[in-house]
Amino acid sequence: MSRVAKKPVVLPAGVQVSVEGQRLKVQGAKGKLEYDVHPEVEIKLDSNVLSFAPKGPESRADALAGTTRAVVSGIVTGVSKGFERKLNLVGVGYRAQAAGRALNLTLGFSHPVSFPVPEGVTIETPTQTEIVIRGADRQQVGQVAAVIRRYRPPEPYKGKGVRYSDEVVVRKEAKKK
Repeated sequence: MSRVAKKPVVLPAGVQVSVEGQRLKVQGAKGKLEYDVHPEVEIKLDSNVLSFAPKGPESRADALAGTTRAVVSGIVTGVSKGFERKLNLVGVGYRAQAAGRALNLTLGFSHPVSFPVPEGVTIETPTQTEIVIRGADRQQVGQVAAVIRRYRPPEPYKGKGVRYSDEVVVRKEAKKK
């Protein structure tokens, strides 16, 4: 059996889980998420502990059990604590401003960029050059950060652009005469 699937997921206080067939519904302080468990994976809920096991002896079912356990663990963390991704804007005149359900970006283009914020995600701008993306769904938070970064990825010569707060941009040396 998968080493990952052997470890059960302990539910923290305030998180409620319901299993209806192969559909898993998780609700907590930060939101509500649902997940469809693969038919080859068996899921058990005992008091506040979720455990996963493959239904068959195939290695595919074993791998799916471990993957399902990892995804559900992320869901439980998301609805209890939430996920956060920070972006920094580097460049003269580059700035961001959160306005309702939109993020207005000035990134050196001839026009301002307006990014509509999807449901389930909140975006804050503590300063003009910082963007904080928060949400319960890890995949959605990461996807929103990647889409915003894609407007102006960091370039290697001056380092200007939108970058993750923990990203290291390797700078290239300018052309010599």
